[in-house]
Amino acid sequence: TVALLSLAVLTPAGAASAAALPVVINTWAFRTAAETAWRVLELGGSELDAVERGCGQCEIDQCDGSVGYGGSPDESGETTLDAMIMDGNTMEVGAVADLRRVKNAIGVARKVIEYTKHTLLVGESASLFAVRMGFPYEDLTTQKSLSLYSEWLNQSCQPNYWKNVVPDSSKSCGPYKRPEEVTYKEEQTSSQRSFHNHDTIGMVVIGVSGTVASGTSTNGAIHKIPGRVGDSPIAGAGSYADSTAGGAAATGDGDIMMRFLPSYQAVEYMRMGTDPTVACQKVISRIQKYAPKFFGAIICANTTGSYGAACNKIPGFTQFHFMVSSPLLSQPTEQVVDCI
Repeated sequence: TVALLSLAVLTPAGAASAAALPVVINTWAFRTAAETAWRVLELGGSELDAVERGCGQCEIDQCDGSVGYGGSPDESGETTLDAMIMDGNTMEVGAVADLRRVKNAIGVARKVIEYTKHTLLVGESASLFAVRMGFPYEDLTTQKSLSLYSEWLNQSCQPNYWKNVVPDSSKSCGPYKRPEEVTYKEEQTSSQRSFHNHDTIGMVVIGVSGTVASGTSTNGAIHKIPGRVGDSPIAGAGSYADSTAGGAAATGDGDIMMRFLPSYQAVEYMRMGTDPTVACQKVISRIQKYAPKFFGAIICANTTGSYGAACNKIPGFTQFHFMVSSPLLSQPTEQVVDCI
């Protein structure tokens, strides 16, 4: 047992992982989220419970400033939240996007599954639904988010997400409008923005019986245009769960990644028998063909408990850190994979 435990800890993430169930895997080195999800399983909670509580822990902790309240203010200075949760047995999805004034976004997403026949609720209407479900209205603004917003305004609103508008969005603040004659410029690449603009917690939980659940939570891209929705709350993009194959979750530049449904694609690769690490790599390679400088990573796990991850190598981002909890590990363990 000791030898096996040592092997599990020391095996590079890029190698074929030893398989055991249950397994919890989540993006980034968000340790408390991993510990919370694992504890839920140990206490007999369901896979969905583990995902909800694990991602919810990041909302409380404001993980890296990119999850939960008080981070990533939009162009108007407001923090809004996106989240989803998916049941791999029933294929039901609950999601919320552009959620305002409610802190527990993934909790609200779970209620979409439990109390509606819908999949995705957005904006002010999602907030009204949350209140009907018993969630309190709370201010998501903090001194930190106000400071971030103020600094951005003082830097002539740089960077931002506008293009082909007047005044020139690369030099000044708006309000912007469509020019009389459009001269298209090459779109700004994601690598010119801070990587922390796009962090998300994505989590996959696979129980002892092979039941899969997944979920995400984020406050989205910092300085986004109000109303913007990224990949996180979109089934198949932010995460995907199928108890006949496995689960996956993505993190990074959602505006690019969501166009490729990376989480769905990774699960389909695993369904065909592809090793989770290779499945993740194939997904990243596919996006690279169209957006070689995109910032992003993905985690994958199949129903045997084997797992892997992959990321796109760009300057300043050459490795991706993620958390794994498994019976083969004495505690939730941070693992690292080299980007491709």
